[in-house]
Amino acid sequence: MLTLYFAPGASSMAPHIALHEIGMPFKAHPISLKNKQQREPGYLAMNPEGKVPLLLIEERPLTEVAGILFYLARRFPEAQLIPEDIEGQARAVSWMSYVASTLHPARRVGVDHAREVFRGADRKLGHGGWALGDYSVADIHLFRLFWRFVGYAEPDHKDYPNLFAHHDLMMARPAVQRTLADEAAAGVE
Repeated sequence: MLTLYFAPGASSMAPHIALHEIGMPFKAHPISLKNKQQREPGYLAMNPEGKVPLLLIEERPLTEVAGILFYLARRFPEAQLIPEDIEGQARAVSWMSYVASTLHPARRVGVDHAREVFRGADRKLGHGGWALGDYSVADIHLFRLFWRFVGYAEPDHKDYPNLFAHHDLMMARPAVQRTLADEAAAGVE
């Protein structure tokens, strides 16, 4: 059994979406960052870094969004969340690395910097819809960061046409809708 520890609205949303895409039963445990539940001894025993997400694979911990997404995509190939060929998989990892190392930290530098970084992401994504041509874990990871960006930066659609088109495609997916409902019910902080 897979168990996901997540903080509603945080980066853990990406693995949450992927788990719903896969369609396998899993346990979901919300963690309140506001109440510092990630610092409680029981959680630190599983994840000494005290971060989310944490995916327990039969009680073995796996952390970091990209690692969890890659694991889920490879472990459940029938969900078709990653290309079958090695180059396609490398492109997925490349996109997820870009999201984690470039997009994710942009907000800490400031909204103006984040706006510029996301303009670069819009150009990188292009007009194709999905990051790799077909839907993949790269899209899930990209969506979560842009979803958050939309919430705090209130960007103009004309400045990010490709990312907003991608956002709309993602919002139409049942797994995204279910995840957003689950996380809202758990209480986005």
